[in-house]
Amino acid sequence: MSSKAKFTVPSSIGFHRLSGIAAIGFATMIVVANLIAVPAGLPQTGADIGEVAAFFSTKSHIVGLTTALTPAAWILATLFGAGAVAVLWQSERDRGEAWSLLGFAGLVLQNATFAAVIAIRLALASAATDDAGAAGLWALHDCLFTLNGTFLALALIGLSIAGRRANLIRRWHGTLGLLSAALLFTSATLAPLVVDRAGPFGLLGLVGWLLWVAWIVAYGTILIRPNHGPRSPGVDPQLATG
Repeated sequence: MSSKAKFTVPSSIGFHRLSGIAAIGFATMIVVANLIAVPAGLPQTGADIGEVAAFFSTKSHIVGLTTALTPAAWILATLFGAGAVAVLWQSERDRGEAWSLLGFAGLVLQNATFAAVIAIRLALASAATDDAGAAGLWALHDCLFTLNGTFLALALIGLSIAGRRANLIRRWHGTLGLLSAALLFTSATLAPLVVDRAGPFGLLGLVGWLLWVAWIVAYGTILIRPNHGPRSPGVDPQLATG
């Protein structure tokens, strides 16, 4: 008799349900992190370097607390993407498409980009830098933070189109994803204006981000449900008629 212990995931959960829970967990973590950091005074994109230096020199404990949430959030985002691909891939392969893989790539790239953003915040909070050094780090932070909208847009476009064509998500859900993608991509395209100074252009990314959170929670809810699979083997008839 083998003494080796085996780790198994209960079959009643299922990988798709785990990925749905992961999606909601990811959304919860990023919202909680922002609810902690923003009221504490986290500077907006394009903020004056004096405001930046004041926050990171006096609120390093806030930076540390929010940073502690991010590694788990990245794992949950990746698990969500893998689960969505697992559900959608069969119908996509039959059609010779790979929209879900495009979406998964967007999730992985946004994880990598935001890891750099968080690393810069930690550096600002823990390292003694002069104004010039802090200004350079914060400018890099703002650029990465804004350009990350490109990768979020990829995730939204890929998984929204894949979900609609497999008849997994409803029309409003797909529309929500594409609208969020448009706002985030526009913000990334206008990055030079967004990072130059705090202003109305930053609202594009903010609204897009809020829609992204709602979109991923809705997607996770669908994956958790027992009848999560595509409702038809082919292309959704509604898509053929627009």
